[in-house]
Amino acid sequence: TASTRRRRGPTLEEVRTAPPTTRLGKIVSFCRVKPCLFVPATLTVENVDMSQQINKPKHYTTAYETQNLVVRRGHEFVVRVSFNRELVQEDDFQLEFLIGSNPSANKGSLVVVTFGSRRGGPWAGQILEMQGSSVLLGVTPSPTAIVGKYRTYVAISVGSGMQRTKRNAATDLYMLFNAWCPEDPVFLANDSERMEYVLNDFGIIYQGSMGSIISRSWVYGQFEPGILDACIFILDSSRMPIYNRGNIIKVVRKGSAMINSQDDNGVVVGNWSNDYSMGIAPTAWTGSVAILQQYANTGTPVLYGQCWVFAGVFCTFLRCLGIPTRVITNFSSAHDNTGNLKTDLIFKLDGTPDRRATRDSIWNYHCWNECWMTRPDLPAGYGGWQIVDGTPQETSDGHFRCGPASVAAIKEGNICLPFDCGFVFAEVNSDVVFHKKDRYGTMEVFKVDTTHIGQGLFTKALSSNQYVDVTRTYKHPEGMSTVTWTSPSASTPASTPTTSKTWTSPSLWQPSRVSSLGVVVVVCFIVFYRVWRCNAVSVCVEENSVIVKIQADEYLPHLNGQDSIRFILSGSSEDQSVSAIKVVTLQSPTLTLTVSGQPRVQQQMFVTVSFTNPLKDPLQNVYMYLEGAGVMALRRKIEPLASVSWMEAYTPRLTGPRRIVAVMYCSNLSNVSGATRSSLHATYYMPLATCYMLHDWLCKEIIKIHHLSKLKNEKKNFHFQLYNSP
Repeated sequence: TASTRRRRGPTLEEVRTAPPTTRLGKIVSFCRVKPCLFVPATLTVENVDMSQQINKPKHYTTAYETQNLVVRRGHEFVVRVSFNRELVQEDDFQLEFLIGSNPSANKGSLVVVTFGSRRGGPWAGQILEMQGSSVLLGVTPSPTAIVGKYRTYVAISVGSGMQRTKRNAATDLYMLFNAWCPEDPVFLANDSERMEYVLNDFGIIYQGSMGSIISRSWVYGQFEPGILDACIFILDSSRMPIYNRGNIIKVVRKGSAMINSQDDNGVVVGNWSNDYSMGIAPTAWTGSVAILQQYANTGTPVLYGQCWVFAGVFCTFLRCLGIPTRVITNFSSAHDNTGNLKTDLIFKLDGTPDRRATRDSIWNYHCWNECWMTRPDLPAGYGGWQIVDGTPQETSDGHFRCGPASVAAIKEGNICLPFDCGFVFAEVNSDVVFHKKDRYGTMEVFKVDTTHIGQGLFTKALSSNQYVDVTRTYKHPEGMSTVTWTSPSASTPASTPTTSKTWTSPSLWQPSRVSSLGVVVVVCFIVFYRVWRCNAVSVCVEENSVIVKIQADEYLPHLNGQDSIRFILSGSSEDQSVSAIKVVTLQSPTLTLTVSGQPRVQQQMFVTVSFTNPLKDPLQNVYMYLEGAGVMALRRKIEPLASVSWMEAYTPRLTGPRRIVAVMYCSNLSNVSGATRSSLHATYYMPLATCYMLHDWLCKEIIKIHHLSKLKNEKKNFHFQLYNSP
């Protein structure tokens, strides 16, 4: 009958002769009515495996403590998709990667990866392997892909639409910058530099003064739990558009603004006073991990930091995202508040500094960061290391930030190039101009010092705890400068007004001449960045050296957590003026750390921190902090005693050289720290059945080699031993 003919399914010949464009649709519709052994079922996804054990080692991301896959852009990663049946030629599917709240293909936040002749997005895809219903897919992200956390979907063509898998947080992946990819702007060719500036989670920041450099251990901890999410949270908090997060220049510039709390409620609050009662003193931090975790958990700025804290946290942020980064310390660093490329110091008539009239300042040291990148926005030759600074000093385009500024441009004096090259140039190469006010308020230049600023710039050496001098990458030797001024609006040091009076630049301790000088004023400042504490002594000069004694009980209450004292000498007569500056770094006692136990991962070890108070007075408000990346999380302990012996148990997670850092903070003793190093080995227990299988395989291979050696009249000796632990 007619009704029977309408319900009848197609014959096999009808299926075979159906047009290719409609065959899949016919099969699907026919199968709903009457299943047929010759017609495949509707294709569905049963499982998506991000293949972390394969991908992470290839992308150098094994150390990241996260449940999700972490990959670097520009390099292929694999995904295994299991379907409900084997694929046939008519099947059509794609992978989709989404980032942000409003993904768009035009803005690069929605990426479609196809695996056939059909054209997809900017990421390449290929089928690497097919095993039954399981397919191994290769995906190569663009080397300019957006950095952040992507959501992964599998979409299958069904009829005239696409059927997507449900949201699964386990298939999310993190995309990072790639220093191993030549097409990525952060590509770094030297493998030792990649190991140090991307993968090293421990560092040393240099403090003190030129000639008395102090090493401060710092735990970057970019692989610690929650740190990668915290770095992405910082980008989200900055409200930086998703489509800009693949641009290395915009990412580091935004990061420079977000590391400090000025303007945008960023990570760290700066504090250069002696009141840290609302938070933690800058000298008490052992690393970046606790700071970033607290910021991510609370969404509020962390109290408190100074330049090395900003630089340490910024280094963690950049390395975590895959950007090669290092911390630089500039000894005798100028802060040009007026933008005239000079450091103007104003003195009163009696030779004491006029702090109210002086706007510029000189820090005994200042820390910032360098990150490696190409600069297509600049002329050729200005790529490579770029200065970025998270310490809030001056505004740049309305925000407290600095950089990226090309190191090569700083050296050549091209201060008009973006970003903030003029400000950085003044930090390392400005002249110190000494002004003196007369009784009528008129200022007169009595000295210009061209060598005091930027006495030395240092960073940690590769694979070593020693420092390396990078001063010559910033400036030419004094007297050999080839600087070409390219900023029409900036005044140069050569335009400094001169004076008819003579000036000399004495050593701080050299004998003075009675015939030339009348009264010399020796001024002592506690070096505390922008805040000066002074003690002035006037002496009559004789034909010998003058010794000014400062007792410990005089300067200790004013150190404010610092360990340096700046001396400024100035003197004048009718025909001569002299001035000299010297910073003296105080030597602080150290903590002694001792490690015991078997140096193996996942096995308990112990660390003991010891300290004896060298002062006559008891220590007050003592806090101790202990931390080690890949070893132990931050731990705190309050010790009221004069002598300290503190033991802590920990279980290391990562292999290789590991460091534990300890810091003691108290109100009457500053910068007491210590560190210890241990090399951790992997602990692997092999099942007994596996041992037997390995034994049989080795025996067979040895027999083969022995047989071949007989044929070649060679003699081979074999020795192997298997160790098994229950």
